[in-house]
Parts: sequence; structure tokens; C-alpha cells
Amino acid sequence: MEKNRQKKIAGVLQKDLAEILQHAAQDSMKGVIISVTNVKVTTDLSLAKVYISVFPQLKRAIILEGIIANAGSIKHELAKRTRDQLRRMPELNFYIDDTLDYIEGIDNAIQGKLDNPITDPDILDKRHKR
Repeated sequence: MEKNRQKKIAGVLQKDLAEILQHAAQDSMKGVIISVTNVKVTTDLSLAKVYISVFPQLKRAIILEGIIANAGSIKHELAKRTRDQLRRMPELNFYIDDTLDYIEGIDNAIQGKLDNPITDPDILDKRHKR
């Protein structure tokens, strides 16, 4: 269960990371939208798991690689923005948020576009908690 401090820090990180990533996407990649959908911070505040959503989906693997490659500069920019709120910047781990894909798969199956997961639950991909 997340404590209030974790939630507050996660909210600050999410807001500032969204601005940083969207600004970077505006400068170098026209037509790409990057959203920070969730941030989870560990209890000791040393690690932040950042979940991002990228539109169009075809570019998400490339963009995730770019974000991971530039994680140091992203962390530095984030530290400058939050220096009055955080003493120590958590390590950032980035992941693709696949929630919309999962929901779309279920929706398509229920609408009959795919096999029905209600009659055969084994057809759904098993989601792994990160």
C-alpha cells in the first residue's frame, strides 16, 4: 500500500516527466504524443517506475529505447525542476503501459472480432506485474 508521501512524490514526478517528455517530442518528433500514465515510487523513495504511453503505437519501441538511452539527462532535468521538493532524485525505470492494448483485446473479443475470452480464458495474454 502506498503511503501519502509516495503518492505525492509520484504525482510531482508524473507531472514534471510528462512536460519534459512532451517537450522533447515536440522538438524532435512531429506527430508523436508521449504520456506518462503512472509513476510508482518505492517506500524508500530510491526507485520510480515510470509507465508511458506512446501514440502512434508503431513508434513506441523506438521511443522507449530513446528514453532509456537518455535517462540520465531526463533525470538531471527532473532534478532541476524538483530541487525544492525532493532532496534525492529516485532512479528512473521506464516501461511501456500496455493497459490500452489489453483492454482493446478484451473489447475486440467481446464484440466477436476475436475468440471470446469468456468461453476460453486461455486465449488472453497473461499480464506480468512489474
